[in-house]
Amino acid sequence: MYTVYILYSVSADRFYIGYTGDPVQVRLRKHLAIHKGFTAKQRDWKIVYTEIHQARQHALKREKEIKNWKSRRMIEKLIRSTE
Repeated sequence: MYTVYILYSVSADRFYIGYTGDPVQVRLRKHLAIHKGFTAKQRDWKIVYTEIHQARQHALKREKEIKNWKSRRMIEKLIRSTE
């Protein structure tokens, strides 16, 4: 099982889109830990959206699809669709 996820940081007012084969809470802890990368500067990331996929290639394809939108409005609409 693979999870496509979207994180949100209030302090940065930014979204982060990723996928993982680990439990999503484990991956979130890695984002919140000290590291280099996009999510390193903020410590307030929270999970706002998840999708489960059976195959890695499907999760990767979906992650790329969402990233290619380059539209905050579409990402927010996707998140709202699960509320």
